[in-house]
Amino acid sequence: MPVPSVSFEVFPPRSIDATFKLFETAQALAPLAPRFFSVTYGAGGTTRDLTHDAAWTLHHRSGLPVAAHLTCVGTSRDETLAVARRFAKAGVTDIVALRGDPPAGDESFTPHPHGFANSVELIEALATTGQFTLRVGAYPERHPEAKDQKANIDWLKAKLDAGAAEAITQFFFEAETFLRFRDACADAGITAPIVPGILPVTNWTSARKFALRCGTTVPAWLDQAFETAIRDDRHDLFATALCTEMCSDLVDEGVESLHFYTLNRPELTRNVCHALGVTPAVAVRNVA
Repeated sequence: MPVPSVSFEVFPPRSIDATFKLFETAQALAPLAPRFFSVTYGAGGTTRDLTHDAAWTLHHRSGLPVAAHLTCVGTSRDETLAVARRFAKAGVTDIVALRGDPPAGDESFTPHPHGFANSVELIEALATTGQFTLRVGAYPERHPEAKDQKANIDWLKAKLDAGAAEAITQFFFEAETFLRFRDACADAGITAPIVPGILPVTNWTSARKFALRCGTTVPAWLDQAFETAIRDDRHDLFATALCTEMCSDLVDEGVESLHFYTLNRPELTRNVCHALGVTPAVAVRNVA
């Protein structure tokens, strides 16, 4: 089986303990020679400064490639582009450009009066600068706000046509979900790489709640399997085997890159990568 390339998503810390956990995650996963680490951006832009600081630290103190998330929620065009320039000044020129989730308490996205109306406008503006490599999000199942799957794929194509180089998908629980989406994207004329987003399940209760909130199908068999695994005290063992098998199926179908949502908990992700043949290749400098 070919060995895939990998990348990892982390989130910025909000406390001293969380800071240590972030750096422990980087120390654990950097030897796997990831394409990049992506650093998330909180709903409503709530972690803007934290995202910048975490991205800067990971990039400069460890030499790791870093992609910073950037959204346009609650800010003007000038303010959003100013954040992008801060990233560029810090040496972080890979950006995951997203519309972003509305702030807590808001049911839907409302553009700032002087802001970008959507992610396509944000991508176009960032691409015009010529400073960034842009990635975007993709939904292998219908986005909760999309009329249907065709509209979902058409919107992804618009984001890629606006200047993005690659898409990273929301997580899913069955390989066939991604493979059907990949085929539909190819039929729609999308030629840019689409990288499957992988969620190693560290807590089934939390993962299930998040999946239902973002429109990810939870198969009945998976519910039953995790119930049994939890009852038998085999949650982590089952989660590792399940994730490894799904990733292996994807690689067998020609997928070359995988993007892992680590939740700043590297152990399960690292174990899955090792099982796929992604083994330590480099050492990372101390980032503490």
